[in-house]
Amino acid sequence: MGKCIHCGKESNLISEPLSLCVQCIREDFKEVLPQIKKVHHWTRRRFNLPLEPPKAAGGIPCGICANHCQIPEGEMGYCGLRKNQAGRLVGGETTEGNLSFYYETLPTNCVADWVCPGGTGVGYPKFSYLEGPEYGYKNLAVFYQACSFNCLFCQNWHFRRLAFSDKRVKPSELAGAVDSKTSCICYFGGDPSPQLLHSLLTSRLILKEKRNRILRICWETNGTMAPSLLEQMVDISLESGGCIKFDLKAFDKRVHFALCGQDNQPTFENFCRVARRIEERVTPPLLVASTLLIPGYVDEVEVGNIAAFIASLNPEIPYTLLAFSPQFCMSDLPTTSKKDAESCLKSARAAGLKRVRIGNLHLLSSDY
Repeated sequence: MGKCIHCGKESNLISEPLSLCVQCIREDFKEVLPQIKKVHHWTRRRFNLPLEPPKAAGGIPCGICANHCQIPEGEMGYCGLRKNQAGRLVGGETTEGNLSFYYETLPTNCVADWVCPGGTGVGYPKFSYLEGPEYGYKNLAVFYQACSFNCLFCQNWHFRRLAFSDKRVKPSELAGAVDSKTSCICYFGGDPSPQLLHSLLTSRLILKEKRNRILRICWETNGTMAPSLLEQMVDISLESGGCIKFDLKAFDKRVHFALCGQDNQPTFENFCRVARRIEERVTPPLLVASTLLIPGYVDEVEVGNIAAFIASLNPEIPYTLLAFSPQFCMSDLPTTSKKDAESCLKSARAAGLKRVRIGNLHLLSSDY
């Protein structure tokens, strides 16, 4: 049972580390902002990460993601990967990646599996080996161990322990992991945004080496990359039959900042950029959205507003609502209830979206 330190409300839908209810975040944001920052700073100190994106006068600008870090000498960027060493940025280059990778048999539990070639066979024979799900084939899952956000609910928070690992993977090594049964690659994390230079080079190398065969390139991301890099991602996904999966975490800027520690405007602006190009390849879909249904914070109001935004761009964009698994600083919250998931589904459809589903059904609880 958590308690909001601002209004005094008690509920099992208030996470104790944050100690704020969603109503106070929305209605009294300026008053509760110090508490929000205090919590985010506490989580970052645990992993020796910068408390805020550095904006040092005379620092080296990074420019890879929307945090626009200006990194002073001897210090690091917000992601914990890019560093200013003797006046030169190191980390996050094309030649090395702080990552791990593994194989997943298809179809996978991907947010796009219900609309992508690997899960359905859509786009056969140009983009899929089979007319149905690609049984017998696999996905190369590439997990980048850095992030441009600081999500309190992070489902893969353990990567923070590896942010300073000396182990690096060259693009050629990653390309060499693609075998005859690999039909798609998905870059995720953490988030691929801080290391996009590496994934773009790797993708070009792979597509050149594996020319004249099906090999889809996909990204799952918070959408904070520089627009120029995003356009390169879109080009590669369009050519290969892959998709770009945006995790739209919250619509309300105040709720988003409370949960993720950063602004969501760059994400939504980049989502619009990709949406403008979806007619270049309608099948399989280029753009897919998802939202994690965090009990007490990401409700039907957030989902309805996100869905209305998506529908205003194109009502055919697929949208997956994901059941929440308690993790990281929000491990004291319950899993998403079936009732709330269905309410969010109804809200998304009422906003005008035609392709919406609930994912991770096995995590749904019957009630709170």
